[in-house]
Amino acid sequence: MTANSSSTAAALALIADDMRAMDTVIERRLSSEVLLVSQVSQYIIAAGGKRLRPALLLLMCGALDYRGEQRFNLAAVVEFIHTATLLHDDVVDESTLRRGRATANASFGNPASVLVGDFLYSRAFQMMVEAGDMRIMQTLAEATNVIAEGEVLQLMNMHDAGLSEEGYLRVIRSKTAKLFEASARLAGLLAGATAKVESACAEYGQALGTAFQVIDDLLDYDGDAAEMGKNLGDDLREGKVTLPLIIAMQRGTSAERQVIHRAIEGGGAEQLTEIVAIVRRTGALDATREAAAAEAERAVRALDLIAHNSYRAALLELASQLLQRRS
Repeated sequence: MTANSSSTAAALALIADDMRAMDTVIERRLSSEVLLVSQVSQYIIAAGGKRLRPALLLLMCGALDYRGEQRFNLAAVVEFIHTATLLHDDVVDESTLRRGRATANASFGNPASVLVGDFLYSRAFQMMVEAGDMRIMQTLAEATNVIAEGEVLQLMNMHDAGLSEEGYLRVIRSKTAKLFEASARLAGLLAGATAKVESACAEYGQALGTAFQVIDDLLDYDGDAAEMGKNLGDDLREGKVTLPLIIAMQRGTSAERQVIHRAIEGGGAEQLTEIVAIVRRTGALDATREAAAAEAERAVRALDLIAHNSYRAALLELASQLLQRRS
């Protein structure tokens, strides 16, 4: 755990029992008569991770005073959708390390990872139908579709050194922030909140998810590989253009821009040390943190419509501690 994780852990302690109830649902719904499906699913779920998306749904349910059992089912749905995207992502990105251990595709092969990802998507849709609420199904179906579009957008943007900040934000708001947004909106739907409160929940989720991804991209140039559980410089190797590089190219000299430009187009990390130095010298890391801070502040403002209680306080804590992430 990192230095700031104790306060985040305190915020999440409020929903510890809820998360265990969600885990029970996950365990039950992962069962399959096809052995490989169970093996790969259990492997990726057992890897742990922050589980911020289901935690967000459960915290927002608490903030809105919703205590129904359906929150555990939908928290599991959100985790299944997220896990499916990870399985597919790692195949597309040819990743070998996630959360400090071999990716599922490295352990079981690409075909198994893709097909089990499909199983998790379809199981998630089975479970969301059981909620019997058209708005819930609409929210999750739209989120899944937007996430897929975001994945394709990112693929199209690979090795494109001319990607703008606007283009970058469009990708992460689709690929990452959309599921955060849906998770928070689902709490509003479950609680029968007003349209205004439901929209505020969704905005909190979108802003939090955007800040989370911006910080994640920053850590590829300013993180600790042991803490992060992945290889530093992976984004550069894959030809991904993220905010630190966009800002460094805007602010750097012509020679520095050329170094970054060549690395993005070539998809290699041979010059990672030099590029990190450029990113630092140009102030791109600080500027990236400022961009994340602006999103975190937007998340905090969205909570103005939520009644003051311990769950709302925990949501505020999540937004503020996000900026201190080191892994």
